[in-house]
Amino acid sequence: MGDANGRHWRTWRAATEEALYGAEGFFRTQAPAAHFRTSVHVSPAFAAALLRLARTVGARTVVDVGAGRGELLRALHDLDPDLGLVGIEVAERPAGLPASVRWSADLPDEVDGLLVANEWLDNIAVDVAELDDARVTRLVEVDAATGDERLGAPAGEEDLAWLAEWWPLTDGPPGARAEIGRPRDLAWADVVRRLRSGLALAVDYGHVRWRRPPAGTLRGYRSGRPVAPVPDRSCDITAHVAVDAVARAGERAGADETLLTSQRAALTALGVDGARPPLALAGSDPVGYLGALSRAGEAAELVAPGGLGDFWWLAQAKAGSAGTGAVDLCQALGEPDPPTALSPSPSGRMPPSG
Repeated sequence: MGDANGRHWRTWRAATEEALYGAEGFFRTQAPAAHFRTSVHVSPAFAAALLRLARTVGARTVVDVGAGRGELLRALHDLDPDLGLVGIEVAERPAGLPASVRWSADLPDEVDGLLVANEWLDNIAVDVAELDDARVTRLVEVDAATGDERLGAPAGEEDLAWLAEWWPLTDGPPGARAEIGRPRDLAWADVVRRLRSGLALAVDYGHVRWRRPPAGTLRGYRSGRPVAPVPDRSCDITAHVAVDAVARAGERAGADETLLTSQRAALTALGVDGARPPLALAGSDPVGYLGALSRAGEAAELVAPGGLGDFWWLAQAKAGSAGTGAVDLCQALGEPDPPTALSPSPSGRMPPSG
């Protein structure tokens, strides 16, 4: 029901879920690459690095959660047609996807291999909490048509418990805000529980408890530009991920090993090199030099400080029940080197090329 002014107030979580994943939602009707780029779109070196990771951990299947229009799956198929590939996405199967690639709206019951969630967690809808003048933590409500906000009911017990553990507001001033990451923790725990053996990898922009942003990170994104986060189905709505909370949820769900590091450190360990080719090559092979220079530029963007290089990689492994050994994450991805930046960019998203 609307109020006397015809506004329909809902919590941010309810409004965002409908705007992104409802029958006419953004991710069902829009091609994400038209609005933002992920590492998959920046360079084929990202897919090549994930293939190296899969081979390092002995995975013969890669599950792509939040698969968009299948860009990562196509790239992996081109690199290794024998690799088992599964895309998980609410949108219909993209035209032209290789026939061997499986496509589903639902996670498989069990996963043996490498599961990748590249910029998936940031799009799991969350509620926004705000401390009012009486120092009561209340849920923020939004009018989906305009993006206007008001304070709603006090947060419930489960949300208050999550905030107390991961994003305390009670020591802040009135108006301090937090995004309640509990739905993301639950979603990731569900992923880890389905992992029978192998590795689950989340790649996203985020923060940890000691560097939570006091005003929150809720953003909208449309056609490569940050816009007001209005949950009217016209734009991507995203918020940065409390990666330490997600990591703990994975451990509670049975992960045997955890590594939190930066994309820069992980991709470097996987052989991504943004160094320019030797200038002498320009004289002996100009065309080859230009191609190598282009590839180096793409690779450099993947690991750039202040950009994609400051994304978080959360890797959690399980040893197989059939006697397979545990995954050595430090051997696969190098020593932990967490990002030093609060976030890779004001919006978190990379604009589409062109």
